Amino acid sequence: MVMGLGFRCALAVLSLLFVVSLTLVLREETSGGPVAFDPARVTQVSWKPRVFLYKRFLSDEECDHLIKLAKSKLAKSMVADNESGKSVMSNVRTSSGMFLMKRQDAIVARIEQRIAAWTFLPEENAEPIQVLRYGIGQKYEPHFDYFYDQINQVRGGHRAATVLMYLSDVEKGGETVFPNAEGWESQPKDDSWSDCARGGYAVKPTKGDAVLFFSLNIDSTTDPHSLHGSCPVIEGEKWSAPKWIHVRSYDKLEMNINSGRSRKCSDENVMCPQWAAAGECLKNSLYMVGINDTHGFCRKSCGICDS
Repeated sequence: MVMGLGFRCALAVLSLLFVVSLTLVLREETSGGPVAFDPARVTQVSWKPRVFLYKRFLSDEECDHLIKLAKSKLAKSMVADNESGKSVMSNVRTSSGMFLMKRQDAIVARIEQRIAAWTFLPEENAEPIQVLRYGIGQKYEPHFDYFYDQINQVRGGHRAATVLMYLSDVEKGGETVFPNAEGWESQPKDDSWSDCARGGYAVKPTKGDAVLFFSLNIDSTTDPHSLHGSCPVIEGEKWSAPKWIHVRSYDKLEMNINSGRSRKCSDENVMCPQWAAAGECLKNSLYMVGINDTHGFCRKSCGICDS
């Protein structure tokens, strides 16, 4: 895949900015005043893959709000089949989750703006925030966020970067682990780490923290070092919220529909039939169906328009 020069430059600039630790402030109109975007809270976790940890990226109130939005709408998490691109159930991923709508409310919009400011990647390239819950023993085996199949690459291209936000503390387990990270053996780990986390560079889930990692190299090639997984929860429960960011605009098709250039009834995500079968049209209607003039992503599977 050939990536645009602008995107390659953006990735290069991002790495440079983290190296020199430039100080900047992102001002957002919030009830609490300006929100500081503070690179001093960001630490480099790894260069292969490129992984960064932002301490206290979300406030406790923002974490609790995302959980509240998702709690009554959770469904079994699925994975994309490597060959067909279809969403399938698999024992490699045993969490439950749901997708929010982009800019669903003021708090969600602020978080999305903050992610764009931190990553230097446009909001339109990102998927909606997904909220996940992991109970005791639930996990996600090591996997890549970029795609092997061509179907999932049609909309927005590869997932180039992931921002993983932790919405709760976990008593034990639930770490994010990077088994292929270079030099992971040098990371000190005491008895508070799970056995799973000892198999790679790992990050403990701490409420409010966020991890940014890149699935593509700066030259646009896929990075096998970006293999990552969610370790089983041993004590407590884990709430997290990944935000996947693509090479190109993920919103383009939705924008065309809303502007009237394309009114064809169709699903805009290969996972729609499976989600509809799982009852997501009712449980997650904002994403699946839409509201008012904003079209959802799975209108055909939800049976609300003619094909």
